[in-house]
Parts: sequence; C-alpha cells; structure tokens
Amino acid sequence: MALVIRRSWKGFGARGVDGACRMTAALLPATPRALLASRLGGTAAAARRYSSDSKDDLRVRYLDGEDTGIVVVGINRPKAKNAISKNLVKMMFDAVEDIKKNNRVRSVVLCSLVPGIFCAGADLKERAKMQQSEVGAFVSKARSLITELGNLPVPTIAAIDGAALGGGLEMALACDIRIASSSAKMGLVETKLAIIPGAGGTQRLPRVISVSLAKELIFAARVVDGVEARRLGLVNHSVEQNNSGDAAYLRALELAREINPQGPIAVRMAKLAINQGIEVDLSTGLAIEEACYAQVIPTKDRLEGLAAFKEKRRPQYKGE
Repeated sequence: MALVIRRSWKGFGARGVDGACRMTAALLPATPRALLASRLGGTAAAARRYSSDSKDDLRVRYLDGEDTGIVVVGINRPKAKNAISKNLVKMMFDAVEDIKKNNRVRSVVLCSLVPGIFCAGADLKERAKMQQSEVGAFVSKARSLITELGNLPVPTIAAIDGAALGGGLEMALACDIRIASSSAKMGLVETKLAIIPGAGGTQRLPRVISVSLAKELIFAARVVDGVEARRLGLVNHSVEQNNSGDAAYLRALELAREINPQGPIAVRMAKLAINQGIEVDLSTGLAIEEACYAQVIPTKDRLEGLAAFKEKRRPQYKGE
C-alpha cells in the first residue's frame, strides 16, 4: 500500500508552469459582475458574445491576486449545448495535464460559459457521422478524460448552473464537490437511447448516492432538479438561480476561496487519503491515512502553521 501512496505523491511535486501559462487567456477580476462579463467574454453581463471557433470550446482562467491558486475551466460550445466533442475532449485533456503539472494550483472550478446549460452529454450530431468502429474509441477517450479529471490532486468543484445530462453529469460526478442552481436539471439519460452511461456514471453515481437510488435514476433515465439533487445527496449545495444565471458558479468560487488559505499539501494529501481509503476496508484505509500523514510531517508548511498559531497570525503557506 505504501507503494501506491508514493506513486500518487510523485505527481504532486513542483514541475513548472509554462504549459499552464500558455492556457491562460485572461485573468478574472474579483467582482461578481465583472467575473460574469469576463467569463462570458463580453463587455457586460447582458452582452453574451460567443465564438464559433473550435479553439474557444474551452476557456481556462488562472485567477490572480487573493484568488491566486484557483483555476476556472469554462466549457464554451453554445451552439452544441456544450456537448462533448472530439475537440472538447482534446482541449480538456490538455487543460487537465497543465493543471496537474502546476503545483501552484489549489482548486479547480469546472463551469459553463453558456447560460442555462452545463453540458448536454455527448455530441450526438458528431457521433452520428462516426463509423461504428470509431464510437468505442471515442467513448474510451472520454472515459479516460473523466478519470483524469477525477484523479487531479487538488479539490475540484463542479458548478452546475443548467442542464447536466449524460456525459455532462458524469463529468460533474468525477469532481469532488458539486454545486447546482435550484433550476438545474441533472440525469443519466442514456437508456433513452438504448445505451448505458459509458464514462463512469454506473460506478460513480452509486458511490455518491445509494446503489438502489442510482439504479432507479439510471433505469428510468430520470432527470432531477437542483433541489431534488440536494435531497438525494447528488450535489453538496443547491442555490437559487440569479438574474445572471451563474449562482452555482459564484457559490463554487466562494467555496474555492475557503479552500485557498489552507495548507495546499495537506489538502492534496487529505484528498488522496479519502479517495483511496473509501475503496478499501477500514484497516487498509487507516494505513493509507498514516502514509499520507507522513507526507506532511517534513513540510515547511507544517512548521509555518505551528508558528502562525503561536504568533496568532494567519499562516502563509507556500506548498513546500
């Protein structure tokens, strides 16, 4: 088991940020209205302008100032309802890889830049043009992407401000925390198309809610709103939607700001201990926790935390 811990820890070291910097198109300002305008690429909240250029299918923002360490990953395919295409999968793989390499990242917010939609699932128009032999390879690639998203070492928060269906909900399920607007719609609806969830839905949904409830939702292809999703435990928080259509995003940003001041190595180790421990028996899980705890003992951050407590000041953690 210690071997597993060491292998997972290896990816958490400092490895440079050049790739991440290349992904940064702009930095989000701090005010909610300006945040929305920046996320939408317009000059005001009411001016929603989108590009049909495939290079804009995904926009990645590395925040600055007090929000340094928060990365916002925004899906931006308005004409396709943010459906998962070959290009989007490729861009998300690149973004996830850059985030993974950047030890300055402390949390990731996955959201939509398209009002009323999180992600409608697979791009069925694109899939209809695929040869049958291509479909399996594409689904495998999408499944690998969602697995990589789930394996990011830092906390990930899905902000669901609209419909999250099929593969869209599977992406959200791979995140550590989900926040939805009360009007958002969520469901694994694949059985309506005579297929099953193929990017982790049959495995992650039962782990998030109960097995029997997951079966009911999947068998019936049922869609629930944010309020019901909160009752089922599918999302952590359900918030009333605002006039700008980004209430879940703003709540996710608040949560990311709560995480930001904490010891970054400790947060990563806590995530690793939980994710690996939940899959094994308690005795093995305690051994995993012990191994993860051993990783934080020699850090400078631990000493800084003790010094700050003694001096009654806010600690300044550097992830060292």
